[in-house]
Amino acid sequence: MDKIAVKDLFGKSDIEYIDSYVFSKENPWDLLGGIKEYVKTLCARGIDGFTIIDENVLVGKNVTIAKTATIIGPTIIGNNVEIRPGAYIRGSVIVGDDSVVGNSSELKNAILMRHAQVPHYNYVGDSIIGNFAHMGAGSILSNLKSDGKNVVIHGEIDHETGIRKIGGFLGDHADIGCGSVLNPGTVIGQNTQVYPLSMLRGVFKANKIVKSQNEIVDRK
Repeated sequence: MDKIAVKDLFGKSDIEYIDSYVFSKENPWDLLGGIKEYVKTLCARGIDGFTIIDENVLVGKNVTIAKTATIIGPTIIGNNVEIRPGAYIRGSVIVGDDSVVGNSSELKNAILMRHAQVPHYNYVGDSIIGNFAHMGAGSILSNLKSDGKNVVIHGEIDHETGIRKIGGFLGDHADIGCGSVLNPGTVIGQNTQVYPLSMLRGVFKANKIVKSQNEIVDRK
């Protein structure tokens, strides 16, 4: 069976409020429906050392937010995060410590764990980005099928999610090449590298180099 359980994709971030939520489910797609209420609860309760800068927007220490960035709650921005010009955070988002949300990148109903990078013209909707994962410039996590039907994650077996909007799940240290499009429900395993300009669908195992949908080699 495909290794797409939460524990197979992500290691602990050592950020308590992220780990306690991410590791509360077995399947990563089961986390998506609860992000909004979880973040609202944290914003109402507060996190030690964090500051409310707008309604349901809670921000940690040493955070840089460009004047032209837009942040809509409920959103939590962790410590040492950089939010660059033109970034658009649409709510129901957690950005973990040391992460980068780049120029003209858009986030919606998503979790970025520690040191995740979406630095240039990226779309991240209904997705989870693992620790130290990186999206190259212009890479997209598409989250809605053209027929509007529920997303099925296709691997060695098909996983019926029962969810209409799912983007991607990028394991720790995954690296997505520039200009790539990951179709709804695509899963990239830990330490797997995707070539630029790829169009992918399905489950890609850990420690691979993905040259195309059907050309995959071990990463040494």
